[in-house]
Amino acid sequence: MLPDSDIYTPYAAKIVEFIQEQQDIFTLRLQFTNAEIAAKYSFKPGQFNMVYMFGVGEIAISIVNEHNFTPGMFEHTIQVVGRLTNGMNKLTTGDIIGIRGPFGSSWPIEIAKGKNVIMVSGGLGNAPLVAATEEILRNRSAYGSLHVIHGIRSSDLLIYDQMYERWNNSVDTRVMMATSHANPIENGKWLWKKGMVTDYIPELQVDTANSIVMTVGPEPMMKAVAEGFVAQGMNPENIYLSLERSMKCGIGHCGHCQLGAQFICKDGPIYPYSVCAHLLAIKGL
Repeated sequence: MLPDSDIYTPYAAKIVEFIQEQQDIFTLRLQFTNAEIAAKYSFKPGQFNMVYMFGVGEIAISIVNEHNFTPGMFEHTIQVVGRLTNGMNKLTTGDIIGIRGPFGSSWPIEIAKGKNVIMVSGGLGNAPLVAATEEILRNRSAYGSLHVIHGIRSSDLLIYDQMYERWNNSVDTRVMMATSHANPIENGKWLWKKGMVTDYIPELQVDTANSIVMTVGPEPMMKAVAEGFVAQGMNPENIYLSLERSMKCGIGHCGHCQLGAQFICKDGPIYPYSVCAHLLAIKGL
């Protein structure tokens, strides 16, 4: 975490490695060029940075990390969806971008201690859950069982496959995939379910009274996941969603990300379902 006085300042970060995950998905492995800033920087799982392409603009992107990262180094996995991200996709190793942050609320890592943890994501949605999953695996004895459920449109769109394999081989951890457009067996590594991530919910056989759900992805998917676990008897306060709106400033000043009385960049993006359920129920909000 950088000092509050620096929230307006984009600090220069060098692209240590540019990783082309898919044709329209790439990962920037970054490190601040200023050693003092690099030493001060830290983030909590689920937070985001404002990533600035000099002379073009900035965009809010969730922070990703791996289990063996150097202090002061972090990643952003980005999908090309417009002019700014298309420009970033043309960057290369050694280029410089600007970083403001981190901003926003985080996943309930401390609250989840002693409980079973269920991660549910869709599409590129797993990126905001990587840091939380790695934190749990680093402190494995502090948590119960870990289930990672991920849904993608087709198996050829999967990224992070080596990471998923490592997670699936960890103690008391199970990775499950769901897709509706591909062979349910991918490279012979594990069985995929043809269908939706919600199809797994009745099969989990976990104590819902002693479990925490963290979910991120398309809003209809997260809403269906939350409703599915509530139907299994889970308290809505123990189901956490990562919401997404047009976050332009990261500090609640511009109002672009307002959802009802909430400013997603400042009050979120992580919310218990008990807090955001009524907002998600309003069409078009």
